[in-house]
This record gives sequence, structure tokens and C-alpha cells, in this order.
Amino acid sequence: MYKIVSKEDTIRIPAEYIRKEQSLDQHIDRLAASAFEGKFDEKNRFILVTSNHTPIGRGRIIHGDGAIYQQVSFDAVLFCMEDYEVVEGAVSEVNDFGAFVRIGPMEALLHKSQIMEDHVDINAGMGVVEGRQTGRKLGVGSSVRARIVSLSPDTSDPRRSKIGLTCKQSGLGSLEWIQEDQKNE
Repeated sequence: MYKIVSKEDTIRIPAEYIRKEQSLDQHIDRLAASAFEGKFDEKNRFILVTSNHTPIGRGRIIHGDGAIYQQVSFDAVLFCMEDYEVVEGAVSEVNDFGAFVRIGPMEALLHKSQIMEDHVDINAGMGVVEGRQTGRKLGVGSSVRARIVSLSPDTSDPRRSKIGLTCKQSGLGSLEWIQEDQKNE
């Protein structure tokens, strides 16, 4: 789910940062962090934090732009998701159509049809989902283990990424339910 990797990429250093007797290294950390953090990389992994930004060689100036395009190497902490991966998170919101679960820095949807085998009643005002026959409840703050069933990252705006979850398999659901089931076995 989380990985630390070394990467290389290019940043744009605007002309206003090019000053006599000042090092570009002073600006590279800030510019690289804003260029890469909070975005997806080329393999659809979410970049949380970058550090150890080091320029590689000399930068290039493109005619008509005036900025320097500098290749940099850096270390990055990534949040990676795979199809059918089992994840744990906490319910952050309950709506009429299901619950949103925070998994790492992302929000995923646990649709009401995927919460449990039982029919569910949702009280969005109270932030609670309850099984009609089992009486099992899921609310804001509940810890959940789920499987990713659909993954559609939006590289232009990570907040619009669509991640679908299911809890309709054994060993999945609210961590309280899983513990109850283990005691009853």
C-alpha cells in the first residue's frame, strides 16, 4: 500500500527564480514538492511526499519560455492501490447510497449493496447503516476491512478518483463484525 521509491522527473523553474548570486538549489525543493506531491505518477501511484531533491546535470531553457527545465532525482513516498487488494480504513461519511471509507489519503465508496448480505437501512442524518435482520451497524468512524473492486484514478484531479469497495466476502466488513464471527466459530 505504501512504498518508498527513488524517481526522476523534470521541474520547471520560472525565470523570476533565476537571480545573480543565488543558487537554484534553494528553490528546487519547494518547486519539486509542488510539482509532484498530491498527484499520480505515470503508474497511477499517488505521491504523498517527496524529499532529497537533487538536480541532474544542467537544465534546459526552451525558446520563448525563459524558464529552466531541470531534471531532478528524489525520494517519494507513494500510496499504491491494486485491483482486488484488501484494504482497511475508517468510514468518513454515510449517504443514502452507501458509505465513504478513507483508505490512506483517498476516499472510496462502499455502496449500500456491497456492505453486507443483509438488506440495509441507511440513516444519513445519524451517519449509520444497519442490517435489517442482523442488526449489525456501521457508522462514521467504524473501522472497515474491504476489497477494492473498481479502481479508476483521475490523474488530473485525485479527489475525483473513483474507487469502489465490497465487504460481501468472508473476512471482510466492520472489524467488530469480523471479531464477532471469529468468536462464534
